[in-house]
Order: sequence, then structure tokens, then C-alpha cells
Amino acid sequence: MANPVCEVLVTEAHLRAPPIDLDPGAGAAVEFLGIVRGSENGREIDGIEYEAHREMAKHQLRQIAQQAAKEFGLKLVIVHHRIGFIAVGEPSLFLRVTSPHREGAFRATQWIVNELKKKVPIWKRPAFANQPSREATASREPTAGQARPTSAAAK
Repeated sequence: MANPVCEVLVTEAHLRAPPIDLDPGAGAAVEFLGIVRGSENGREIDGIEYEAHREMAKHQLRQIAQQAAKEFGLKLVIVHHRIGFIAVGEPSLFLRVTSPHREGAFRATQWIVNELKKKVPIWKRPAFANQPSREATASREPTAGQARPTSAAAK
């Protein structure tokens, strides 16, 4: 397909859906929000701290968006991922795809989310409810298998 539009963003700002400007050849637009749920592994959380290798994450997101556009015949792919602390109920991921047909748009949306989780260097660490403040838990050294701690100063 000729010249699909692929837009990627890794940001600490709250996610907002960009205005829709549909291509006349698009018969379907699918939007997906990945929202921080209230529990992780059966434990209540206050939110999730997302950390990323920003440039590599943008590079990988762009590659995934371009591959999806080619494989699914998409007109548009927008992928915005938020980093930093994201409270329960807030979106960490915004995805929009447009396609000539709904089947391609739905399949592409699921494929993009799956690829993002496998390939993009964005890590999450839940902030469990009823624990010391995020700053106090972030200053501890990680144990094997834990995400590397972050602090506001490191961003």
C-alpha cells in the first residue's frame, strides 16, 4: 500500500486521542486503550511505574507500525505509550489503526499490541497498595527477576 502514516510517541504526558482525519479509502478505524487495572497477580495496586529506553522504544514501535501497515494494508497507525507513574484507571497505551476493511483493522490492532509486549523495551513495575511511598520503594536495590528501580531524578 502506498504511503501509510505511522506515528509513534513515548511520553510522560497524559495520553489524549488525536483528532480523527480519516483517509477516504478507510472503511474502518479501531482505537485501543491499554488501561492500568487495579490489581497485578491478584494483589491490589495504586498504579504502575513504566520505564523505557526511549529512543530504542520509539525505534521498535516505528518498526512494528510500519510492518503492520504493510502486512494488514493499513492507512494509518498511531501508537502512543506513556512512561512514568500511571495510576489505576489511566491509559498507558493509545493505539489507532485505519484500514479499508474492519477485519484487517481488528487483526492489526491485536497484532500490534502483542508485538509491542514482546519487542519494545518498556518495563513496568507495579506500585502495590498499602506499601511505603513509591519513592521509598524505588530506592531499594532490585532482587533477581525484579525490574530495575527508577526515581524521578533519573528521568
